[in-house]
Amino acid sequence: MTGFASREARAAFIAGLPKAELHLHIEGSLEPEMMFALAQRGGVKLAFDSVAAIRAAYEFSNLQDFLDIYYQGMAVLLTEQDFFDLTTAYLDRAVVDGVRHVEIFFDPQGHTDRGVPFANVVGGIARALAEAEARGISSRLIMCFLRHLSEDDAQATLDEALPFLPLIHGVGLDSSEVGHPPEKFAGVFARARALGLKIVAHAGEEGPPDYVWQALDVLKVDRIDHGNRALEDAALVDRIVSDGLTLTVCPLSNLKLCVVDDLTRHPLRRMLQAGLKATVNSDDPAYFGGYVNANFIAVADALDLTRDEIVTLARNSFTGSFLTPAEQARHLAAIDAFSAGH
Repeated sequence: MTGFASREARAAFIAGLPKAELHLHIEGSLEPEMMFALAQRGGVKLAFDSVAAIRAAYEFSNLQDFLDIYYQGMAVLLTEQDFFDLTTAYLDRAVVDGVRHVEIFFDPQGHTDRGVPFANVVGGIARALAEAEARGISSRLIMCFLRHLSEDDAQATLDEALPFLPLIHGVGLDSSEVGHPPEKFAGVFARARALGLKIVAHAGEEGPPDYVWQALDVLKVDRIDHGNRALEDAALVDRIVSDGLTLTVCPLSNLKLCVVDDLTRHPLRRMLQAGLKATVNSDDPAYFGGYVNANFIAVADALDLTRDEIVTLARNSFTGSFLTPAEQARHLAAIDAFSAGH
C-alpha cells in the first residue's frame, strides 16, 4: 500500500485525481435502463423483457460475444436526441469521476446501416460535448470504422463524414479484431491522414503483435488502443517507447472479455516498467462493469499500484491526448497541485 494508509485512502485519491479518458465508445455507455427507456420512446422491440435480463446477458467469453449484444443495443439509438441523451449521461458520470477531458469514439456504420442519418449521430453527440464545455470538460470526437466491414464501406463512411469534419478530430478502427488486420484499411487511413485527422486503432487486444506493427507502419497511428499483446515482442515495445506513443488500456474490459483471467495478472504495471505510456480507460463501461474510476480502483487494488504509478497514469492520460501542449500543461499542473495537497 505504498503511499496510502489503506485501500479506501487510495480510492479517495483516485476519485479526486484530475484525469482524461481516451478510450470510450459512446455506444458502450448505453446502460440497460436507458436502453429500455429509448426503446419505449422509439418504439423499438428488444430481445430482452427486463433490465435484469439484459444484465444477465452481459457474460462474455470473448470479444465477439460482447459485440453480438453491443450491436443489438444500438438498435434503440435513432434520433439526434437519443445520441444527445446517451452522451450527456456518460458526461454526467465523467464529471463525478474527476474527468476533465474525454476523447470519445463513435461507430457511424452501426447506425447508418440501420437507416439512421449520419447527421443524427454526430449532431447529438457533438451537441452534448459542446454543452459539457460549460462544465469544464473538453473533448475530441473520433469516428471509428468497423473492421469487420470492407474498406469500401469505410471509404463511403468517410465520404459521408466530410461535411461534419469540423466536429471530428480523428478516425479509429474497432470491432472484431482477429481476421481483420489494420493493413486491410491502409487506403482509407491514408486519406484520413491527408485530411488532417488524427489516427488511432485498436490493435493487440485479441489480435497478434503483428497487428500492432501494422498499426504503426501501415496506418501510421498517433496512438494505440489496447496494445496488450505488444508485450510479447520486445522489439515492438522498444519501437512504441521510442515513438513515444500512448496505449489506451482498459482493465475491466480486458477482464470481462477474458483478455486476462485475473486482474492480478493484468500487464499494466509491466507496461509502465517497460517505459510504455499506458493510460486507464473504461472502453464500454455499461457492459464491462465500471467507468474510469472503477477501472482505476480495480486495477490499483489488484496490482497494489503505488501513488507514483497512479499519478503517472493520470499524467499519461493528458500527455497522450490530442490537446495542445499548453492545454496539457494546465492539466498536468492541476494533477501536481492535487497530489501535493493529498
